[in-house]
Amino acid sequence: MKRDLKKIISEMTLEEKAGLCSGKDFWNTKEIERLGVPSLMMSDGPHGLRKQESEADHLGLNESVEAVCFPAGCATASSFDVELMEKMGETLGKECQAENIGILLGPAVNIKRSPLCGRNFEYLSEDPYLTGKMAAAYIRGVQKCGVGTSIKHFAANSQEYRRMSSSSELSERTLREIYLPAFEEAVKEAQPKTVMCSYNKINGVFAAENKKLLTEILREEWGFEGAVVTDWGAVNDRVKGIKAGLDLEMPGSDGYHDRKIVRAVKEGILDEKLVDQAVERNLKVVFDYLDHRNPDAVFDREVDHKKAVDIESECAVLLENNGILPICVDKKILYVGEFAERPRYQGGGSSHIHSSCVASALEMAKKKQRNVSYVKGFSAYRDEKELYEMKKAIEAAKQADVVVVFAGLPDIMESEGYDRTTMSMPECQNELIEEILKVQPNTVVVLHNGSPVETPWAEKTAAVLEMYLGGQGVGEACDRILYGEVNPSGRLAETFPLRLEDSPCYLYYPGDGKKAVYGEEIFVGYRYYDTKKIPVRWAFGHGKSYTTFEYSNLKLDRRKMQDGERMIVTADITNIGERDGKEVVQLYISDKNKTPLRPEKELKGFQKIQLKAGETKTVSFEIVEKDLSYYEEMIHDWYAPSGIYQIRIGHASDEILLEEEFEFVGKQMLPMRVDGTTTVGDLLKDPRTAEAAYKLFGNVMAQNEETAENSEGEADAEMLKAILEGAPLKSLVSLGAMTGEEQEQVIAMLNRAMGSEQREEK
Repeated sequence: MKRDLKKIISEMTLEEKAGLCSGKDFWNTKEIERLGVPSLMMSDGPHGLRKQESEADHLGLNESVEAVCFPAGCATASSFDVELMEKMGETLGKECQAENIGILLGPAVNIKRSPLCGRNFEYLSEDPYLTGKMAAAYIRGVQKCGVGTSIKHFAANSQEYRRMSSSSELSERTLREIYLPAFEEAVKEAQPKTVMCSYNKINGVFAAENKKLLTEILREEWGFEGAVVTDWGAVNDRVKGIKAGLDLEMPGSDGYHDRKIVRAVKEGILDEKLVDQAVERNLKVVFDYLDHRNPDAVFDREVDHKKAVDIESECAVLLENNGILPICVDKKILYVGEFAERPRYQGGGSSHIHSSCVASALEMAKKKQRNVSYVKGFSAYRDEKELYEMKKAIEAAKQADVVVVFAGLPDIMESEGYDRTTMSMPECQNELIEEILKVQPNTVVVLHNGSPVETPWAEKTAAVLEMYLGGQGVGEACDRILYGEVNPSGRLAETFPLRLEDSPCYLYYPGDGKKAVYGEEIFVGYRYYDTKKIPVRWAFGHGKSYTTFEYSNLKLDRRKMQDGERMIVTADITNIGERDGKEVVQLYISDKNKTPLRPEKELKGFQKIQLKAGETKTVSFEIVEKDLSYYEEMIHDWYAPSGIYQIRIGHASDEILLEEEFEFVGKQMLPMRVDGTTTVGDLLKDPRTAEAAYKLFGNVMAQNEETAENSEGEADAEMLKAILEGAPLKSLVSLGAMTGEEQEQVIAMLNRAMGSEQREEK
């Protein structure tokens, strides 16, 4: 339905306009009945509805309506399946329609900078490319049902410690390459109805009043068309927020900030047109939902529970397996650990779902009449040794053919609001696992956790299965995988380091409470581990299967790629095992030009494919110039150096199976201003000055080489060459290679040549 929003706004009082810039209560926007403006309800997500109709809160402390808890972001990203993510989003969108919810608050796309972030379970990945693709798919799924999303938390909000006031201190390049791309991909490819700004400051400026972030980048550069909403309680200065592009404050301040807006307009501090602009953006979101309202939508919790089971079956990651899995049903099997009976399937805080149905792995084993016995062994809720239970588990393990230990992190160790202090699992769990392994080598460990844990016993186990926080269907999905009804196909969306001290930001995280310094810069996750060649427990992209895949026949449709061209990369993948299965094919790109401070490789493509036993499929990827680029702060833009690049296709970041090189020839060159500090080497390397530099310094270099060769040989020649190449022009005067006047003439001549070249490029 078409409406003249500007006319509606023109009929509002200033007080009504200001009022529409904040929430009515905890979850609803304000209405203006006389103008036909309705209220819109929001609900926490991202992996289920947390609709609260009374005693509302933002941290999941009060009960919400019964809903379906889908796998958390840590699990769904591990599916590496954009179609699956979109289907889950569509299911959530239909549920929102049935519950009359206009905005679902998700997806959460903050990058997993450290394993300690308490909210990592809700976030998708350490990799911005994977995060962006999965987030865009989720948004498309939800919004095709006429329900809006709120991608969060914008931006650089990767810790819980002092998250509401700390300043994330990071370089422009780090922000652009790591912490913004997922938002950019989602905005450009899926246009979420809202973007939720984060609590924190970015380089000293609160996200809620950061014009560079909310207007210049988000709207002017990326083309965002929706409204910006605060995280709950994120406003610092409401008037500055309006000026910066912040449209909606949630949950509101009982009129306090509204009155500040009115006063600022009346005093001439705030242009009323900016208030009108915010109101119009908010109205577009509200009326868009009204126009797509589906009162006939049905929330079938039983059907959606089955979907949750199916989704988690695609997300679980088989980390290790010596052949023990899948378990033969005629074996005598022992389940140990209270998670077998009471699985931990979601995290604490604002995403906590009042689940409609939860079936444990133990319950499913009994239902399917598997030959399983159970010993508690340790608590699912605390790190506390129960000696009787431990002894009982060890004795029972001796009598079993296979032991499955259900382990992980208790709720208290992982939640919104605070960060973890260690990567360790509860000591009572580690100790019992070690003791069981002494008497029973056929031991499988099943993990329930939202982020990486240290696993000192991993090499001794027969298998390790990562279920993550897999939603209310985690027990059923686990049973399917353990007994081979489903072939596991999840892959890690984050690296599992051997120990916390190996993590990239160990020396910086979480900061002093005032500043969180992102000292590791772009080297997050596998970008750090692979570049520094640091051993890890399990790499990004890792995951095993009950079948085996073979990679072959890598082809590039061109060996030289130029500006504006696209390159098609293909490879053949064959299932050479005896079971049907799914493989996640990952494409990485490496810059082979010795460009300073570039990661050893970066993910630039992935595909999940289904292959029957013996079947071969060809995967295809498209590569463009942006895939070769890094963010160059000198020009405040993306830049791909000309030179050699390598396509690397494999099963994980540390398991590359196919490689091919190609040349990229770009027209763009970085600006260069020659002065006394410019070195001879810089001039010789730059094609714009190389010819002139060789004419100027070629004889000097040749004489030095000749002198060195006549004295002490190659070492002296190399030394003199290095000294000359590293010498700034100003030093050549004192070294007697040229006069001061000659130096000035050379600098002027080179800058004239450089200026004409740069004008031609423009």
